[in-house]
Amino acid sequence: MTSMAERNVNLTAVTQRELFEIPEGVTYLNCANMSPQLRRVTEAGIAAVRSKASPWMLRAADWFTPTERLRTLFARLINGDPDGVAIVPAASYGIALAAANLSVGAGQSIVLLDGEFPSNFYAWRELTRRGAAVLRTVARPTDGDWTEPVLRAIDSTTAVVAVPNCHWTDGRFVDLVRVGAAARSVGAALVIDGSQSVGAYPLDVASIQADFLVTVGYKWLLGPYGLAYLYVAPRWRTAGVPLERSWLTKEGAENFAALTEYSDHYRPGARRFDMGEFPQFVLTAMATAALEQLMDWGVDRVQGTIAALTSRVEEGAAKAGAEALRRSDRVGHLIAIRMLAGMGTDLVSALAAANVYVSVRAGAIRVAPHVFNTERDIDRLLDVLRSHV
Repeated sequence: MTSMAERNVNLTAVTQRELFEIPEGVTYLNCANMSPQLRRVTEAGIAAVRSKASPWMLRAADWFTPTERLRTLFARLINGDPDGVAIVPAASYGIALAAANLSVGAGQSIVLLDGEFPSNFYAWRELTRRGAAVLRTVARPTDGDWTEPVLRAIDSTTAVVAVPNCHWTDGRFVDLVRVGAAARSVGAALVIDGSQSVGAYPLDVASIQADFLVTVGYKWLLGPYGLAYLYVAPRWRTAGVPLERSWLTKEGAENFAALTEYSDHYRPGARRFDMGEFPQFVLTAMATAALEQLMDWGVDRVQGTIAALTSRVEEGAAKAGAEALRRSDRVGHLIAIRMLAGMGTDLVSALAAANVYVSVRAGAIRVAPHVFNTERDIDRLLDVLRSHV
């Protein structure tokens, strides 16, 4: 085991890069879109695919035990409990599940960030269309983080606050502990899309006290596409309504010989919200390998390591003819830089030609490195930008 003293030291990128399947010469700065794959995740997936060739070796426990391990790992990442974790296919599924369980009446409001990711928008808009509730969109601040504007938007009419820890386009920060307290003070529910934070930023559901928190697994959690996680607060675990009526979520599902003895009761905790076919034998094996690696690193060290790289982006932005969001206003693992002369197709082409991979979001270059990146990767990005000033 790694000592606490060692955990406070940033990770060495050269060593960590060897754990991934990234070719020499590739500068990948786009984990906010999709992470590259750990070698151990690939190996776990291949082994799981091969095991499917011998289905006669499966036992009833194999449908449930691996998923319980996955719940436990995810719960540890967010300081939750395994009974509060459901396995879902996507962030949109988790948001839809939250919207299906929350009551929003006429004259009430749902608070969102301006320019929210679509998965955390459409379900809430649909909810307002069914009644007389309204969406209250919190405008992007010109200075500072997004916390104070969100707090000002919460009032006695608020039924739901559905905000992330940071904005997906540039990393602008929202203090969820303060927002959670404000939501509870007016009886509103807090729903979090943690897809751009969980795994790279320490999130503590015990402190935040969210009603629902969902995150995809293929970004900062380094796992496969098609498997996501939903944390559900205790008060929703016994009376919440799932989106599906899967036999796997019912009490006694482990007894395959008695499945026609239909049950009105669910398996304990948030398992009632699991998607159909949640065992996902291949994806579960891959996701487990990814979370085990994250637990070994420690999310605090991941954040510190990436923050040093985004700070280098921030420092070099002005010389590259760009402006960047200040570290005090954003999370450490995500930054966007806006070219003062505007974004041209020639710049996008030049980045691709240099094997520098980033995203362009909302007219800015979004930079999302990870522990496999080095200062040299950041300098390669800045070199391309300077050549187009």
